[in-house]
Amino acid sequence: MARFGSRVVSALELESSQDSRWSNEDLLPTPPEQCTWRWWNYVSFYWSISFTNWTLGSTMIGIGLNWWQSIVVIFVSQLISSVAMAFNSRAASVYHLGFPCVGRSVFGMWGSYYFVGARAVLAIVWFAIQMDFGAEYMYNILRAIFGHHYTDIPNHIPSSAGITTQKMLAFFLCWLVHLPFCHFRPYQLRKFFIFKTFISLPAMFGLFIFAMANTKGQLGTMYTAEARSTTATAWMIIAGINSGLGNTATLITNQPDYCRWTKTRNAPLWTQLLSNPIAVTLSASLGILATAAINNKYGTDIWNQWDMMEFILDHYWSGTTRFAVFLVAFAWLVQILGTNIAANMISFGADSSMLFPRFINMRRGQYIVQTLAWAVVPWEILTSATKFEDFLSGYALFMGAVVAIMVCEYFCFAKGNIFLSSLYDGTKLNKNYRYYGGWNIQAVIAYIIAIALPFPGFVGSLGASVSTTATRMGDLGWILSFTTAFVMYYIICTFWPTENQKLIKKQGLTWEQTAQDTDPQDFYLTGAGLGGADEPVAAHQQVVVEKGVVEKDV
Repeated sequence: MARFGSRVVSALELESSQDSRWSNEDLLPTPPEQCTWRWWNYVSFYWSISFTNWTLGSTMIGIGLNWWQSIVVIFVSQLISSVAMAFNSRAASVYHLGFPCVGRSVFGMWGSYYFVGARAVLAIVWFAIQMDFGAEYMYNILRAIFGHHYTDIPNHIPSSAGITTQKMLAFFLCWLVHLPFCHFRPYQLRKFFIFKTFISLPAMFGLFIFAMANTKGQLGTMYTAEARSTTATAWMIIAGINSGLGNTATLITNQPDYCRWTKTRNAPLWTQLLSNPIAVTLSASLGILATAAINNKYGTDIWNQWDMMEFILDHYWSGTTRFAVFLVAFAWLVQILGTNIAANMISFGADSSMLFPRFINMRRGQYIVQTLAWAVVPWEILTSATKFEDFLSGYALFMGAVVAIMVCEYFCFAKGNIFLSSLYDGTKLNKNYRYYGGWNIQAVIAYIIAIALPFPGFVGSLGASVSTTATRMGDLGWILSFTTAFVMYYIICTFWPTENQKLIKKQGLTWEQTAQDTDPQDFYLTGAGLGGADEPVAAHQQVVVEKGVVEKDV
């Protein structure tokens, strides 16, 4: 029996793991042949991801803002978001490392497991929820194609399950659409995101134009807000900005997983700063205007795109309408597919490859999260667990603190220096990232303080009774946790530096010196030598490819 178990373990092990608990092919820096993303790939990527924010305006209107305040707040929140994204992408752009290893350099060899694990759990839940959204578009597609032959399918699922046979079929087909993409890593999906961008624009404008033409542009009251005091309005604006940041918190956190594939170091930088604010604001603005027109004319309260397409089929049933809805629903399905891949599938694949490097690489991790989507039963979450949705949305404040500490460490203390071979050494000989028993205590202290401030307000959003002050601190959410974590980590490390920070200062390293800041076309860090689980890094080799010559620095 023991021999059989040993054979099973051996069969499941990755060929590249070399019995190491610290590395596999996806944890190593991206090799040159996979660094294929150029600036236009990032433009298409960020535009395609940002186009899924059609309903973001509903959140702002729900807070109490009017239509033009909502648009301004969305733009401001996304501008702040883009700046945070740009800062958090730098380490990956230079060293071609994913989030797990960048996190390892900051939080420690063992401390990073908590932050990576937390992100992985969140990715599982959001992946399933986004797939359920995709099932709504699949429902539109099936109804547009088959008409009553689809809608008349008898329901054999109990109402207590929160889903019908028709919807279950749509969810299964959406799940099948996701399945082939589990096989690919991000560098292989460049053309897919370009395709996603090109079909998203016509679909989004098509739905908007229909709403304007059908209602003759009559927008009614256009979500006018009630008269409030200046203070109350100011806090609503702050809450709106925080909500907008929370909407892209996952994208901010995941930047290393996207930017490690860049061909040039600055390709992701300006594309983030320009693409994200414009695309999100455009998408949300069209959503606000289109839904205002439809809701004003018909007295409805529609916000979701799939509900609007159902409304169109209900009121304008014809061959032409069905074909148009099919095209638009297909485009939105591709949109949600791309967003789910980028925000959840890739991140879980990266995280699981660090949590279980001997057995799971990014590809296997993506198949795992695909399977776990069924276990989450997202339709029950969306139909009955409103507070759980609030929890998922508020979870952004925890990620804000993580990003702040990563940015502060890289720019203020490490001076852009990361020691690659030390990222794959879990022994006590690791002077750079061993910290205290594998944990960066300074980072943990800053993190706890940062999330403690807005946490009571976060609890209040789940239904608990809290003070007005706590509620307002909760409204600051991501902003407060990010700012507090950055400031506290800076203060703590100024008076109590980590061992790695002392070494960098002692060696007098300049900005990104360990990356040998040369022409990015001629220079790539392609990996660190691998040893066993407890093998010291003294024998590790850092391989540098410079102008076609391989040099080994032992």
